[in-house]
Amino acid sequence: MAPDRQPTLTGERVTLRPSTPDDWEALFAVASDPLIWEVHPAHDRWKEDVFRAYFDAGIASGGALTILDRTTDKVIGSSRFDNWKPEADEIEIGWTYLARDYWGGSYNREIKRLMLDHIHTQVGTVVFTVGEGNVRSRKAMEKIGGALRAGPPELRLMAGEMKPHVIYEIRRP
Repeated sequence: MAPDRQPTLTGERVTLRPSTPDDWEALFAVASDPLIWEVHPAHDRWKEDVFRAYFDAGIASGGALTILDRTTDKVIGSSRFDNWKPEADEIEIGWTYLARDYWGGSYNREIKRLMLDHIHTQVGTVVFTVGEGNVRSRKAMEKIGGALRAGPPELRLMAGEMKPHVIYEIRRP
């Protein structure tokens, strides 16, 4: 049975709910900050046409989640479950971005903990694909317990170029 990739998850600080096309304006308002993407391999996602393709792919994936601040009910970012591989008992969490006001604290940890707790009831291993040079995301992965997979970086198409990515994983406790 396929895992539930669009749950509503509620924590102390955030709520994650299924993304819909109606989320475009609020999510683009967050994503249009170039500093969010400056160390990301797709560093031009702040541009409307580039973000539109990213947003549309998230909706089409069936696993996109919109993140809201529980205190204000304001949209603060997005994340996604995707690339489920039933034969490997594995799914990917990624495509996460947050408004800068929510960086460096407990928000990302809470978001990932909610997503991991939910999906680990259905899938044994969660992977995270991170741009090799994306130091900010790599540090965040280490903070939440991600283990770097051995092997050479994988090449993925980002911003029209093949860019090296590393894989982190977290297995079901």
